[in-house]
Amino acid sequence: MDMNSGRQRHVGGSVSGPSRRGSGLGGGPVGGGPRFSSGGSRGPSRGGGGFRFRGSTIIVIIVILVALFKGGGSGVSSLLSSFLGGGASTTVPSLLGSDTTYGSSSGSSWDYGNNTSKLSTVVDSAARKKFTTIKGGGDDKITIMVYLCGTDLESRSGMASNDLQEMCNAKLSKKVNLLVYTGGCKGWRTKGISDDVNQIYKVESGGLKRLVSDDGAKKMTDPSTLSGFIRYCAKEYPANRYELILWDHGGGSVSGYGYDEKYSSSGSMDLGRLRQALEDGGIRYDFIGFDACLMATYETALMASEYADYLIASEETEPGIGWYYTDWLTALSKNTSMPTTELGKEIIDDYTSACASKVRGQQTTLSLTDLSELSQTSPSALIDFANTTSAQIQSGEYKTISNARSGSKEFATSSKIDQVDLVHLSNKIGSSEAKKLSDVLLSAVKYNRTSTNVANAYGLSIYFPYRKTSKVDSAVSTYDEIGMDQSYAQCIKSFAGLEVTGQAAAGGSGSPLTALLEGAIPSVSDIGGATSANAISSLIGTFLDGSGTIPGLDRSNTGFLDDSGTYDIDMASDYVSDNQFDPSELEWDDEDGQYMLTLSDEQWDLIQNVEENLYYDDGEGYIDLGLDNTYQFTEDGKMIADTTGAWLTIDGQVIAYNYEGTTEDEENGTTISGYVPVLINGEKGRLLLSFDDLHPSGQIVGAVYTYDDDTTDTIAKNEVSLTAGDKIDFIADYYSYDGDFIDNYMIGKQHIYTGNEQVIDMEIEGRINVSYKLTDIYQQTYYTPALDA
Repeated sequence: MDMNSGRQRHVGGSVSGPSRRGSGLGGGPVGGGPRFSSGGSRGPSRGGGGFRFRGSTIIVIIVILVALFKGGGSGVSSLLSSFLGGGASTTVPSLLGSDTTYGSSSGSSWDYGNNTSKLSTVVDSAARKKFTTIKGGGDDKITIMVYLCGTDLESRSGMASNDLQEMCNAKLSKKVNLLVYTGGCKGWRTKGISDDVNQIYKVESGGLKRLVSDDGAKKMTDPSTLSGFIRYCAKEYPANRYELILWDHGGGSVSGYGYDEKYSSSGSMDLGRLRQALEDGGIRYDFIGFDACLMATYETALMASEYADYLIASEETEPGIGWYYTDWLTALSKNTSMPTTELGKEIIDDYTSACASKVRGQQTTLSLTDLSELSQTSPSALIDFANTTSAQIQSGEYKTISNARSGSKEFATSSKIDQVDLVHLSNKIGSSEAKKLSDVLLSAVKYNRTSTNVANAYGLSIYFPYRKTSKVDSAVSTYDEIGMDQSYAQCIKSFAGLEVTGQAAAGGSGSPLTALLEGAIPSVSDIGGATSANAISSLIGTFLDGSGTIPGLDRSNTGFLDDSGTYDIDMASDYVSDNQFDPSELEWDDEDGQYMLTLSDEQWDLIQNVEENLYYDDGEGYIDLGLDNTYQFTEDGKMIADTTGAWLTIDGQVIAYNYEGTTEDEENGTTISGYVPVLINGEKGRLLLSFDDLHPSGQIVGAVYTYDDDTTDTIAKNEVSLTAGDKIDFIADYYSYDGDFIDNYMIGKQHIYTGNEQVIDMEIEGRINVSYKLTDIYQQTYYTPALDA
């Protein structure tokens, strides 16, 4: 692991410990969860019955972080109010206060390979012929289909109405037909759009003209609903250029597109079902765009390549403002023969510039991929990459691949969807086949821009299991449905199999005791302290027989372990036996009042991440203050325990901070991101914090709302800016002295947002316990003994 990439504290005084306020808020944990045990501490006690962490006798409560939600807050601008009469073109009042326009600005640059922040019009000779033929001379006729599933993004925050306003602000040519399908929402903010049935509108003369007043109360995640809209548009408004924009939540490679709040149990439209909708629609497109999160994946591009020449989508979650429609629609109307590469650049520039202006500090990405090229040049390169990587895994180089995966640019990290930038992953793996795949991808991505706090995002991500292997079977099924070669499926199954073996060898969780208490499989240490391959094989065999469990996994989602071609239980057991972290080494040494953790180089080589975990004892139980990537090493490699009791505060109030990720870029330096669980005007959400060279103590860069765990697998484009006057209540998880989760509570006083908040570390007065969470190459977690701070 990188011993120099932790956040540096900037301590500014002391503060009283946090206190709970009000009654429990209900729902599951919102933070990192405690790791309790009955072992003693080697640290000096300040009194009280503090809990203790102890190597392999830890009780871990596994927490699945709630999915991000696209929300608005009280700062959402005024709502559309004009009634849209049947057949009448009605002017829509401005939602933004003025017809704001955004100019282009320079994009980020990359040192590796082709700089995709510059438009490329070069097309590989192997590319297929484009589906769309542009006539030229401004003679082209265009039909743009916007599939606007408003869902809770609209009913809560009016985000669909905002984008409708932007469309209506555009100066459209008669050669451009802009058609919008509405539905999926319990409460449209635009008066006249039905909450009960789906409808079709045409943007015309600065307003909306209703074309279909009742298309039924159809599920918008049903492929037949989308294909029906496509066929209607093609029949009623034929053109030689077709564009399709899908607006809603996005989940990427595995979950696909869409969440309909009126049919929340119907799930999303995965890529197989989306392919069905496009096939049944019968149209080939100039471009398919996703005004949704996380849809710029290799899998999406491969699927869409059968139906479109270009893909426009984001690798990362989208900020709440989403695409900015006014300017590019106006530009296209001025020249309906605009080349698609230039149109894509216009869309991307408008989006990234609007985000930089409206939601500063939030991470944004958007890319334009030539599908006619990618479909011909990438499949063979991906096969070679996958086969080589599989061979590395099966020949004892799992750690190399795991470290490459750990170090690759990841998106929506806290949601554990396991999507990483494919170019960056290839670069990290470093084989000749990986380099060839990287070159192919960089050639196919014709334009790509990110915000300045995003590095190593080159335009297309891919699913690679790491944080949550329970989705491997779903991914493999999707690959079958979209016609993706099985070599990559074999690769990720091989990787996931070894990861699960490593977790099983350690007890299947952060603690063997947890496994035993929950009736799960015994750990290596519980069957006589053995670390042999035979013992590990026995543990996996117990799981495969159905008599043992690993948290988050069971026989319903581990079919990848049944493939003898990718998972060899004996090979996996041998490898883990030779490459297994020994938690018995997690002992603090008192060196002149400083507590040091000494591990061998071989043991540190198995660790990928270290986080500090802090708890406050309020006399009745423990307030979980989260996880921070703060750690310090001596020159000879010993980790120094921080027993100062310092933790992050906002305007002098202690917060429950949780680290998410670090971005390192030569041009823009290091950026560390994390979140704080809160209530935003009474609704559960997160404050987003960022630390960089200009803001080393940290700053608030936005907020998101959060879902309950089982609401949807997709992620909402919900990052929004807070507005002065917003009411913020900090919340934290609370645990009993026995380690049982009680509830989450508000802590401290209600905070009124001003926009000038001070984020700084302060020493907390009272009884504080500190431990360190170590994550190994199998995504297995271990905790040091606790120290009283």
